[in-house]
Amino acid sequence: MGIEAILLFLIAGLALVGGGILMSMAVAPKLKTKVKAEPFECGIETFGSSFLQFRVGYYLFAIIFLIFDVETVFLFPWAVVMKDLGMVAFVEVLIFLIILGLGLLYAWKKDALKWE
Repeated sequence: MGIEAILLFLIAGLALVGGGILMSMAVAPKLKTKVKAEPFECGIETFGSSFLQFRVGYYLFAIIFLIFDVETVFLFPWAVVMKDLGMVAFVEVLIFLIILGLGLLYAWKKDALKWE
């Protein structure tokens, strides 16, 4: 794919996005009222400050989930072609699973998986 094709795709993408924005600005109703300008969430006004601090445990739990989710993404293509790859690939994936298992054991011992 040459530079001309890349530039063509870039120009076409910018034209489509820009055209959509300009079309919505031209067609959309322009009625501005005080009620429409207010921020809302589910129609209920907030009580107190909307900025809350979350516990670090929630983020840690999410990161651990993502790690094992990515593990699944890597294991699925390997499982599809496992017969073609042979024993060397099996040993490599076994080492991969052992490393992830050690990470899970570490997280378990540090009580990172407790939801309190």
